[in-house]
Amino acid sequence: MSDHINIKGLRLVTTIGVPEEERAIPQSVKVNVAIALSNIVGGVDDRLDLTIDYYRVSQRLREVASSGERKLIETLAEELAAAVLGFDGVFEVTIELQKFILADCESVSVVITRSQEQN
Repeated sequence: MSDHINIKGLRLVTTIGVPEEERAIPQSVKVNVAIALSNIVGGVDDRLDLTIDYYRVSQRLREVASSGERKLIETLAEELAAAVLGFDGVFEVTIELQKFILADCESVSVVITRSQEQN
């Protein structure tokens, strides 16, 4: 049995891009997060301490995204995945990070899956 919590379309503000001009202004990216839980039992008795607080996860993702600057979305995706894996009860996380940089397409994205076994 596998339980997941999904956070879809979370907008983050970050400084990212290969050219220095692109990194000069913070930009919005969008992240979808699928969190596989390792120790959640069915129903969790309506207790937050038995599951993952997705508000805290979203706040942590905002903190990571707004700290420093990066050239690649792959780098930010790795950092976001590591942050989610830092929460108790998380077995695996899939991060889809979208950047809206090309005028002739909806977005450019990277999708990564990381687990506790890889750490």
